[in-house]
Amino acid sequence: MRQPSVRARRVAAASVSLVVAAGVAACGPEDSDAKGTGGDSAPHKGGTLTILNSQPQSDFDPARLYTSGGGNVPSLVFRTLTTRNRENGEAGAKVVPDLATDTGRPNKDATVWTYTLKKGLKYEDGTPITSADIKYGIERSFAPELSGGAPYLRDWLAGAADYQGPYKDKKGLAAIETPDERTIVFRLNKPEGEFPYLATQTQFTPVPKSKDTGTKYESHPVSSGPYKVVKNENDGEHLVLERNPNWSAATDAERKAYPDTIDVRSGLDSSVINQRLSASQGADAAAVTTDTNLGPAELAKVSGDKELAARVGTGHFGYTNYLAFNPKVEPFDNAKVRQAIAYAVDRSSVVNAAGGSALAEPATTFLPNQKSFGYTPYDPFPAGQAGNPAKARELLAQAGYKNGLTLTLTHSNSKDFETSPEIATAVQDALKKAGITVKLQGLEENDYRDKTHSVKTEPGLFLAHWGADWPSGGPFLAPIFDGRQIVKDGANFNTGLLDDKSVNDEIDAINKLTDLDAAARRWGALDKKIGEKALVVPLFHPVYKRLYGKDVKNIVISDWTGVLDVSQVAVK
Repeated sequence: MRQPSVRARRVAAASVSLVVAAGVAACGPEDSDAKGTGGDSAPHKGGTLTILNSQPQSDFDPARLYTSGGGNVPSLVFRTLTTRNRENGEAGAKVVPDLATDTGRPNKDATVWTYTLKKGLKYEDGTPITSADIKYGIERSFAPELSGGAPYLRDWLAGAADYQGPYKDKKGLAAIETPDERTIVFRLNKPEGEFPYLATQTQFTPVPKSKDTGTKYESHPVSSGPYKVVKNENDGEHLVLERNPNWSAATDAERKAYPDTIDVRSGLDSSVINQRLSASQGADAAAVTTDTNLGPAELAKVSGDKELAARVGTGHFGYTNYLAFNPKVEPFDNAKVRQAIAYAVDRSSVVNAAGGSALAEPATTFLPNQKSFGYTPYDPFPAGQAGNPAKARELLAQAGYKNGLTLTLTHSNSKDFETSPEIATAVQDALKKAGITVKLQGLEENDYRDKTHSVKTEPGLFLAHWGADWPSGGPFLAPIFDGRQIVKDGANFNTGLLDDKSVNDEIDAINKLTDLDAAARRWGALDKKIGEKALVVPLFHPVYKRLYGKDVKNIVISDWTGVLDVSQVAVK
């Protein structure tokens, strides 16, 4: 769930319906009960949970969804081999078994992963879930008509690059073996120590071949989770879920499934969602949102009301907003110019432009400040919170610009408090103090995305952001800094066009590690090494503040998603 248009895009929204940007989430609900329960009564089964969203839960087919940790609403219907740990804060950034008995058993070099399914797993119609169903579910995600999910399987599975799915190629993927009904084996092109994270994505949902209806499957996918779909109107705009009678809590340690019914209503204006949650009248008293944050003005109002403030969940998703340089464009080909800009940036003004310290935290590292990512504190160009224009001028003079220079900063016109005019203006004002005149180039969202994601049209300086497909340094650093991921004729995210053999080799070496704690430490060290190249200037990490209704209980917000986990919620 990276930049909003491809991987992490959906994370912010999605992840958290995800899959995620307002963005796809550390958290630790500082404004809600520390034990993860809203109010003073114990959670119990029953009632209807209403979900009020701006974006519809479209493409409700496990093959087409791009989720982090299985998603939020999708995870109520679709179980996967592994899933995210449904706990508050740091503990929630761990991967745990779901349909499988463990998080996977790798061979010596992590090129083969084996899973065993739990006993007693059933679909909503009572038929057993088998390893062949998981293999088929993955294979159908390769069908062009069911595209949209994460691209990793095509890249990682041996011989899968040109596979077109089971509708065109009935032989299936030889890289996935099912020696018996409870065993599934994956053979990879190269070592991938983070395969357990990938196995949380909805493409690993079992799909019974006899019930597959192709592109129509999304209207009634066969449930393997605690809820089944009983209504899907206007491609996810109105989704109603009811209990799956054949789901067994004995096989599912993660989902609580307290409510009897989940009623998802989308297409709502964000201000309307927050007004309804604030008022908490009627069904809205037992309502939450999985994609709508409080804005600066709304948060100021809520903070002044003790009762409302007690109904705000706080979290951090693995996400970074930053200034991106194209070193192929003058004067950004000069490292001292890039360093000067890094010193000149006033992060306090940028944070204010993003809504204030309650909604944004200053960043000097590209990796989010969470342990699971391998966060290692560092600041290669220390300038304090307000910047160091004197140091910036000194570096500019060394670069041959003692009288300053004029630059263009490209940004989006979207009012997202991330790549929008407010942030661009804050950067403009800070750089002016260092003798740098910044001209702002605002583009509509589609134009901005097309221009900044193309090697041929990428500007010299622009605002960017990236979120994680799972809580690790791998999906954060590799797409942005691995030279082999530079895409010359498509959507490119290696904005600095870095192709450094030592960086590429270290990425490969870390990917071989199945000890995820050891891998995290290596990712942190690599982040520092790359940061010294001044190819990006980290600006801030967003903080998510979301209201929930007064009758909502058991609030759990993990460092994986950063937002309220609907699988844990209970209502009065």
